[in-house]
Amino acid sequence: MTDTLRTRIFADGADLKGILDLASDSRISGFTTNPTLMRQAGITNYAEFAHELLGYITDQPISFEVFADEPDEIRRQALLIASWADNVYVKIPVTTTKGESLASLAGELSLSGVKVNVTAMFTIAQVEEVTRVVADGAPCYLSIFAGRIADAGVDPVPLMREAIEIMSAAPRAECIWASPREVLNLIQADSVGCHIITMTHDLLKKLGNIGKDLTTYSLETVQMFFHDAAAAGYKL
Repeated sequence: MTDTLRTRIFADGADLKGILDLASDSRISGFTTNPTLMRQAGITNYAEFAHELLGYITDQPISFEVFADEPDEIRRQALLIASWADNVYVKIPVTTTKGESLASLAGELSLSGVKVNVTAMFTIAQVEEVTRVVADGAPCYLSIFAGRIADAGVDPVPLMREAIEIMSAAPRAECIWASPREVLNLIQADSVGCHIITMTHDLLKKLGNIGKDLTTYSLETVQMFFHDAAAAGYKL
């Protein structure tokens, strides 16, 4: 069923083997990473990992994030990361750790030809600000953390729909539904016309359940409970 959806899937992770296994998966159109995922994967040399990965991922877009907090150092890191390969997008946080907007810097980089991925976006105000500054720039992504928005008890669907309408003013910008929590989010992203969704490697394993008969799924679940209880040797 995924081949009937317009929303493209980017695999989100930093496990080298996992990424390479997914590189030949026709359902995957690109890749994203971040420092948290890289740390969890045990990566200690950022540039070495990125260059090794880029030796294999040569055509699909892949995002690497800066890890500075001061604009001048963010700019330096962004230009360096962008120089690594043509398919690289540079993740720029929407603000510093003090909450100061980095939209103007993202716009400056975009206008200079850097493909930015403005990340950790949560609000319509942020979407409006970033859309204005990248409207005439290089191709870019706006990563809106719909999953975390939902974690706050807010329905992300209306927000994502509004964000995509706003972004029409920047024709080279694409909207990413970031931090999804379930496969349903892919269907929701597609329903509002979101260009891309990022999915972790674990979540990607569940794509085969799309369209599954619910009666069959119910039976399989009952069988799982029964067999696990038997395997555990439970007695009453």
